[in-house]
Amino acid sequence: MISNDDAETAISSAIAAGYRHIDTASGYHNEEPVGAGIKKGLQAQGLSRADLFVTAKLWPGNPAWGDAPKTGAQTIEECDASLSRLGLDYVDLYLIHAHYGGEKRLEQWRALLELQASGKARSIGVSNFNETHLDEIAAAGLPMPDANQIELHPWSQKPGLLAHMARHGIAPIAYSSLVPLSTWRTEPGQDSAKTDEMKADGEAFKGMAQKYGVSEAQLLLRWGVQNGYAVLPKSLNPDRMAQNLDLFSFSIDAADMAQMATMDRGEGVAWASGDPSK
Repeated sequence: MISNDDAETAISSAIAAGYRHIDTASGYHNEEPVGAGIKKGLQAQGLSRADLFVTAKLWPGNPAWGDAPKTGAQTIEECDASLSRLGLDYVDLYLIHAHYGGEKRLEQWRALLELQASGKARSIGVSNFNETHLDEIAAAGLPMPDANQIELHPWSQKPGLLAHMARHGIAPIAYSSLVPLSTWRTEPGQDSAKTDEMKADGEAFKGMAQKYGVSEAQLLLRWGVQNGYAVLPKSLNPDRMAQNLDLFSFSIDAADMAQMATMDRGEGVAWASGDPSK
């Protein structure tokens, strides 16, 4: 959702605002300007590469879309290509973007283990994997992922999957934390599976946010952080970047956390094709 024209400035502005985790993917088709923004941002702030945590992702292919699953060799080649586009020697976390590799899933995972052993990826993980996909790795006797990046917000809480991940020591990383906002993905081309009912409930968290004197975005991001999730807000606005980073001047009380726990509506909606973990 960040174009090549905006990515470099967005990344350098985020680093200036204090962000230290940059998340990208080959599937976003903006790795080169993201890499330029990282270089620009680090230089402007007098920071080193070690001060930044960069996540990249392998697009595994998807036979349903006429896209053949990548082999292990192609997985390693694709990581090398991402590093080249980003202008980096390594990424801190490399993820398989979805479980669409099918019969090549384990081959792709073994390739990620090779990438970790070579130092090209400090940590490795998956995204949009469910219990069945994680169990496949365990059944093969392979090391489990360090993280699983999934859609998480009060309307898609995935308690069963999170419990399964916790049993295997897999850290949750939340994307699309701001789905409930009325301003989330309203521009042309920003398709999703968000229902009309959800869109009508765009101010569901307004009163609770007012109670804490914060924005609804801050409330939703704080919910994720307070639950122990890494969160990945996207913004092109430096003022909102600063606001989204200000999550530690307040905490959500136990009663409100309990109320938010009752708001689960099931599957994620960030992908127009439906929840990719299914």
